[in-house]
Amino acid sequence: MAAASIRLRRLGAVAAVAGGAYFTVLSSPPVASSDRGAPPGVAIASVRQRITDPFAAVPSRAVQESALIGSGAANPLDVLVIGGGATGCGVALDGATRGLRVGLVERDDFSSGTSSRSTKLIHGGVRYLEKAVFNLDYGQLKLVFHALEERKQVIDNAPHLCHALPCMTPCFNWFDVVYYWMGLKMYDLVAGRRLLHLSRYYSAQESVELFPTLARKGNDRSLKGTVVYYDGQMNDSRLNVALACTAALAGAAVLNHAEVISFLRDEGSGRIIGARIRNNLSGKEFDTYAKVVVNAAGPFCDSVRKMVDEEAKPMICASSGVHIVLPDYYSPEGMGLIVPKTKDGRVIFMLPWLGRTVAGTTDSNTSITMLPEPHEDEIQFILDAISDYLNIKVRRVDVLSAWSGIRPLAMDPTAKNTESISRDHVVCEDYPGLVTITGGKWTTYRSMAEDALDAAIKSGKLSPANECVTSNLQLIGADGWDPASFTVLAQQYVRMKKSYGGKVVPGAMDTAASKHLSHAYGTFAERVAAIAQNENLGKRLAHGYPILEAEVAYCARHEYCESVVDFIARRSRLAFLDTDAANRAVPRIIQILATEHNWDKSRQKLELQKAQKFLETFKSSKNAQFHDGKHN
Repeated sequence: MAAASIRLRRLGAVAAVAGGAYFTVLSSPPVASSDRGAPPGVAIASVRQRITDPFAAVPSRAVQESALIGSGAANPLDVLVIGGGATGCGVALDGATRGLRVGLVERDDFSSGTSSRSTKLIHGGVRYLEKAVFNLDYGQLKLVFHALEERKQVIDNAPHLCHALPCMTPCFNWFDVVYYWMGLKMYDLVAGRRLLHLSRYYSAQESVELFPTLARKGNDRSLKGTVVYYDGQMNDSRLNVALACTAALAGAAVLNHAEVISFLRDEGSGRIIGARIRNNLSGKEFDTYAKVVVNAAGPFCDSVRKMVDEEAKPMICASSGVHIVLPDYYSPEGMGLIVPKTKDGRVIFMLPWLGRTVAGTTDSNTSITMLPEPHEDEIQFILDAISDYLNIKVRRVDVLSAWSGIRPLAMDPTAKNTESISRDHVVCEDYPGLVTITGGKWTTYRSMAEDALDAAIKSGKLSPANECVTSNLQLIGADGWDPASFTVLAQQYVRMKKSYGGKVVPGAMDTAASKHLSHAYGTFAERVAAIAQNENLGKRLAHGYPILEAEVAYCARHEYCESVVDFIARRSRLAFLDTDAANRAVPRIIQILATEHNWDKSRQKLELQKAQKFLETFKSSKNAQFHDGKHN
C-alpha cells in the first residue's frame, strides 16, 4: 500500500509538472514558522517531507538571491558558506536541517572545481589500511574505519547516483595472491556491518572470463589469479548538484555564479560578520550578513583567507590528478581493475563509468587555476601504465576525454613543518568569524561538513534546533527509488522528437535512455520523461549517448543550470565522457537554454565561446598536441 501511495503521488506530480504547474518552495526560514518551537522530531519530519515531496521544486534564483540580500545587519544569516563543492553544499544541508538560517554562494557552478573531477570512487582507502598495518599507525587505521562508515552512508543516501563496484587486483606471483587476499580480507573485516560484498580470489582462467581484456602473459610474467573486492562508485557532480538542491528544499539560500569579493567586519572587534557578493550573471553587488562565515572553497581556500589577511600562511598543498576516458571495450561493464603498485610505485586503475572506461591517475604538484589542464606526458603515463596489464593495443587516439583535477591536500597553518600535509581534513578558525574547512576526500564530505558546522556553531554561539541528521537523510530523487524504476519510464513514456524537416515523430523510451534518466534523476526522472514526451524534446543530444534534450530544459528549471558549461560538465557528464560529442551538442543546448532563460544573440554567442574554451582544456585525441607518442 505504501509503495502504491508513493507511486500515485509521483504520477500526480508528473502530471502537474507536465501541465506547466511549477511549485515554489520558499527558502527562508529553513524551518517553517509553524515549526518554530516544535519538538525537534516534528521540525525534522517537516524538512524530510519537503525533500521527498513529489511536487517539490527548488526556489528560483531570484528567490534565493532575495533571501541573501534580505539578510542584513539586523537579521543576519546564522551561517554563510563560501564554496559550492561537496563539502560546502554538505555544510549548507547540515545547517538547514538543524534549523539554522543558511546561505551559500559559489562563484562558478556547484561542483565546478575538484568535486566534478574526482576518481568517481567512494572508498575507504585500501592504501591507508596498508600504511596503518605496516607502520602500526592508529591514525591511518581510524581514517579507514571512518571512511568505510561514510562510504555506506553516501551510497544509502543517494542509491540512484551511487553503487557498489567490484574491483579486480591482478596478481602475477603467488606471494601477491596471498598478500592481497589477506589484505583485502582485512579491509572486509574493518568494514564490519558496513561491508558492501565479500572479497574473493579468482583463478587466472576465471579472471579473464570476467575481464576479457586482462593480459594473462607479458613482460616475462604470467597471471596467477586476481583478488576482487568492492568499493563504491558515484556520478560525482550530479551527487553534488543533488546536495545543493536538497539543501535548497531544506531551506538554505544557495546561489551559484555568485562570488564573494570582500568581507564585512565589525568595526569594534574586527570579527567577520558577512560578505560583499557579486552576482556574476547580472553584475549586481550586495551585502549579506551572517553570524559565521564558513570557507569551503576547496583549492581556493587560501585565496579566501587572503581577503582577510594578505600574509595568511598557506593551508593548501595542491596536487594534480589526471584522468582519461576510453571506449567501453577497454573494461567490461560492472568490473574495475586496480593495480595498487605499478613498476614505479604508483596506483593505476581502469573503471567502467557511465558506459565508458575511466583510467588514472597521477599525483603531482601543481599550481592552482580555475581550469586545470592535463599535460600530455601525464596522459601518456596513464596509457603506458594500463598497457602493461591489457591484451589489446592501447592507443592515444582512443582517448575520448582527459581532464585534471586539483586535490586540496591540507596543511595545518599552525604547524611548524610540512609533515602536517594530510589526506585527512582540517577545520580551523584562524580569523574570528571565519571557519575554514579543507582537505579530506569526497567519501567523507558529510562528516567534514558536520565538523565544520560544529565549529561554526561554537564560533557564533548558534542555537541549532537539533543534532546533525545527515547520516540518515536521503537526497532529492532517492526516496522510493529502486534499480527497476527505469522500467516505468520505458513502459509509460515515449520520446517525441522533431525531425530535421520540422515534423514531430515518436520514438521509444528505450532501455538505455530509461536507465540513464532513472540513475541521473532518481524518482524525478518521470518529470524529465514528461518533458521529452509533452514538449517534443525527446531527441538525443549526441549520437551514441542517452542524454536527451529534455534534460537541458529540466535542469534549467529545477537544477540551477545557468550556462552551457553547467550542463555539459555538471548536469550531464558529456564533456567528461566525450569532448567531441559535447562540442557537437553545444549549439542545440544553447538553443534550449536560450528559450528557457530568454538569452539574446550576444549572450548565445558568449556561451558558445565559453563552452569552446572550456572543452579545449579536455585533451581528447582530436584537440591534443602530441607527436610521435608511444601509443599513437
